[in-house]
Amino acid sequence: MNILLYGAGAVGLGLASCLLKNGERVDLVGRGDTVTALQQNGLQRTGLFGDFTAAPDVFGAFTALSELPKTNYDFLLVCTKSFDTRTAAEQIAAIPFLKNSSTPIVLCQNGWGNAEIFAEHFPKERIKNGRVITGFRRPEKHEVDITVHADAIHLGSLFDGDVSGLERLSAAITSGGIPCEVTPTISKDLWAKMLYNCMLNGLSTIHDVPYGVLGESPHTRELMENIAHEVYAVMKAAGYDTHWKSAEDYIDTFYKHQLPPTYSHEPSMLQDVRAGKRTEIDALNGAVVQLGQQHGIATPHNLTVTRMIQFMEKQADK
Repeated sequence: MNILLYGAGAVGLGLASCLLKNGERVDLVGRGDTVTALQQNGLQRTGLFGDFTAAPDVFGAFTALSELPKTNYDFLLVCTKSFDTRTAAEQIAAIPFLKNSSTPIVLCQNGWGNAEIFAEHFPKERIKNGRVITGFRRPEKHEVDITVHADAIHLGSLFDGDVSGLERLSAAITSGGIPCEVTPTISKDLWAKMLYNCMLNGLSTIHDVPYGVLGESPHTRELMENIAHEVYAVMKAAGYDTHWKSAEDYIDTFYKHQLPPTYSHEPSMLQDVRAGKRTEIDALNGAVVQLGQQHGIATPHNLTVTRMIQFMEKQADK
């Protein structure tokens, strides 16, 4: 297959490493310093699923979509931060051979609302979603280290029930090292990830602690549980559901099965604040707040976390 990845951060490099290991033809679009490092050193992967190196001459690395060869791609994977979603959609739509093709666009991003933004520019049947709950970090611009793996990557669609076309991509990622599955209920997976991220990422960042520490205090446990109840209320009001019937059911699973394996994990949000970068809070707790406003659901705990992270972002800019 011929696959384009827009976004060469940790997630993009992690997925690209799988596809390259499986022998797929891969083009990456990323920032200038990342592209230079990839062109000079190739792509290197370490961590949970073993080491792998792809030489610079076996894949393409570009700083702009306009530099791409005008070829037919089997899949286009978007691996940018959620705050770059609109820019990504606009830039891809501005390239005629990408805009006018039938290539599936798979959004491998955090948060909620990315698919709706892409639907403003592309037919809904082209837009697919990936739920990624594998932890990646970049020790160097051309390196990706897989640090945590909670479950298989899931591929599906929020708009189209036909997901059979994603089987080839799923098989390639799996063969390349990271388990991947196709599901007809991707919305349930995305909301499950929203619950987990909204409960942990903001509070972990505010308190500058790994995930597990939040579960040790009755004060932060109460905050996390209130966040979960608000997410459930908004999700239901917006017409979605997830794998647990109630917030209480999810919270029980969260403490017993989800939090312990990631006790020492620090979210990318905390790493972004430390580095003075923008976070994805608007697509996580902020998205819950926005949906709550649309459907008349109060979300004071999610709003407080959102405002506090936004304050931290502003302080980092000074």
